[in-house]
Amino acid sequence: MMRTVRWGILGTGGIAHQFARGLRDTPDAEILAVGSRSEESAREFADAFEIPRHYPSYEELAADPDVDVIYVATPHPFHEANVTLGLEAGKHILCEKPMTVNAHQAERLISLAKDRGLFLMEGMWTRFLPLMERVRGMISSGAIGEPRMLAVDFGFRAPLDPSHRLFNPALGGGALLDVGVYCVSLSSMVFGAPERITGLAHLGETGVDEQSAAILEHGDGRMSVISIAIRTATPHEAVIAGTEGRIKIHPEWWRPNALTVSRSGEEDETIEVPYTGNGFSHEAAEVMRCVRAGELQSDAMPLRESLEISRTMDELRRQWGLVYPGEQRGEI
Repeated sequence: MMRTVRWGILGTGGIAHQFARGLRDTPDAEILAVGSRSEESAREFADAFEIPRHYPSYEELAADPDVDVIYVATPHPFHEANVTLGLEAGKHILCEKPMTVNAHQAERLISLAKDRGLFLMEGMWTRFLPLMERVRGMISSGAIGEPRMLAVDFGFRAPLDPSHRLFNPALGGGALLDVGVYCVSLSSMVFGAPERITGLAHLGETGVDEQSAAILEHGDGRMSVISIAIRTATPHEAVIAGTEGRIKIHPEWWRPNALTVSRSGEEDETIEVPYTGNGFSHEAAEVMRCVRAGELQSDAMPLRESLEISRTMDELRRQWGLVYPGEQRGEI
């Protein structure tokens, strides 16, 4: 069984820097190589993190025989091609969320990983934070009775820049794929896949969703209420309400270190559960555990669930009339 897991990082943008910092806090993880579309970018990234190998193309990174796992850190529309490249080269893959732009692409990647007998996981790093593990335990143990409603938001105000990935349709811009995926994933964690989906969105001047609200109905009246934005700052709160109480995740629910439990007739109880470093080490550690154990997916973020999350987002975009360049007819 391998002890040190040797990572390759595909892409050198902001999220790649975050993940590389997280790997520094992950025992027995080595960043062996980085690949970029340019020699300069690859070299600068390698120098910043003392990475021994750097490549001026993604193909050369995927071909490195000593890399065990590739982390795909490119913008959303390139995930399918980049993950395919890694899987066809025989690499296990962690792909930054969302796994793909739509569910049809996700299905193709999941099928390819299964055919090749390789590990694949969507990089939903929030799911692996210690506090989220505590939340799952409390829900399953009935700490707030039966969960009935989730209210969650994630919005921030970014300056309008049509060329930036947040606003550029060609780069999968909009709030849904950038931050809404966190909210849909939390809803999935609490209730599973929705049975009915209703949403409204404001599409800005570049055509992407700048803010939206959605209600997901999960059967028997259970609901998730979601609000997201890239042009409007919101509180970043998540409250799970049950028949016997509620859980508030804070201070920012998507990178939390505390929760407060409220029950009728009792004093509120606040529980602190800190995470390591910038939080990305917990996700990386789960990937490494799975790879060492020969598991092809994580029980905490299974491929079936990533596919269901993609389908939920596809349905919201269908209702909004938001189609990205390059998507094939019938993909959403």
